[in-house]
Amino acid sequence: MPDSLASALPLRLALDDGDSPSDVVDALFLGRFATGEQPYARNTSIDRVKTGATLLPPDATVLRNAGGDDRSATLAEGKGWTLLASRWSRNADVTVIATTPELAAEVLARATDGARDEPEPRPDDVAMGFWYASPHRGPHRTTRRITARSWEEACSDYTTPVADSMDRLMRTRPEDVSGRLLLLHGPPGTGKTSALRTLARSWRDWCQVDCVLDPERLFNDVGYLMSIAIGEDDGTEEGRWRLLLLEDCDELIRGEAKHTAGQALSRLLNLTDGLLGQGRNVLVGVTTNEDLERLHPAVVRPGRCLARIEVGPLTRQESVAWLGTDRGVGREGNTLAELYALRRGSGPASVPRQDAGPAAGPYL
Repeated sequence: MPDSLASALPLRLALDDGDSPSDVVDALFLGRFATGEQPYARNTSIDRVKTGATLLPPDATVLRNAGGDDRSATLAEGKGWTLLASRWSRNADVTVIATTPELAAEVLARATDGARDEPEPRPDDVAMGFWYASPHRGPHRTTRRITARSWEEACSDYTTPVADSMDRLMRTRPEDVSGRLLLLHGPPGTGKTSALRTLARSWRDWCQVDCVLDPERLFNDVGYLMSIAIGEDDGTEEGRWRLLLLEDCDELIRGEAKHTAGQALSRLLNLTDGLLGQGRNVLVGVTTNEDLERLHPAVVRPGRCLARIEVGPLTRQESVAWLGTDRGVGREGNTLAELYALRRGSGPASVPRQDAGPAAGPYL
């Protein structure tokens, strides 16, 4: 069988000045798998590789090593197996091909044993997932531990009606879930992203929070959407809820979205309460700077939203109480970003307001 497969797939390698040493390493690695000499492959990805980890078994013989500014590829072999370790930043992909599936799994386990850097957990740390579509690997999920304040610490950052609504949201449990869409809308700098970090901490006992870094692609790529919505290999325990966060999705959910975004809006709605979401414990959280009146009516219809919260600035009285002084506080109050700027001594004039346009920069 290997001979017939090899003849059906003749190997040719053409190199030019656009190829790198890493491309050669990849081609050499795939050769033994393509010919059937080592027909079994096992792979794993590691976030935060421990400093000093070689990602090689002790008995490995290094055949090639290609290094770059922030990337490297190492090709190694042993009796009956070949290993490729690709590293970038502190992340790595390790793939082993071997003559038997048991050998491939055993070598992979030895190569990666103890290689993952596990920081000491802290009470205010939350494990958050991050999804993105990699040009080379397709949909990919990585995890990070982020620092998040408790709701008791963060509640004073929000005006009283908003804090009351968020308080109910923070106390939500699986049996309380009615709608599948969580919508936070309001001007930049009012603390929408900060609230989501706190929510991840409040829900961490029953819900895994994942942030989608490229939401504009998610709902326009069916394969990507299915990997997230249906796939089991997402790092969560069976029966555990997931909250997918989509930040700054103005184009996706505003009133003219059906016309401008094609099927993207329909797929979002299908994930929240259509056939796609049936049998899946998936919630979708969306932040937007749009006013409620400009949002698509299908998004905000009754029964669809678990919570729909307009996050605005604090009143003048609340701003003075938050800051501890009335110096620099506006007559109508201030956003959370402006208050932090005042606390740092830079003043609210340095904080972009909603009418600053696309170049307004980062905000809380």
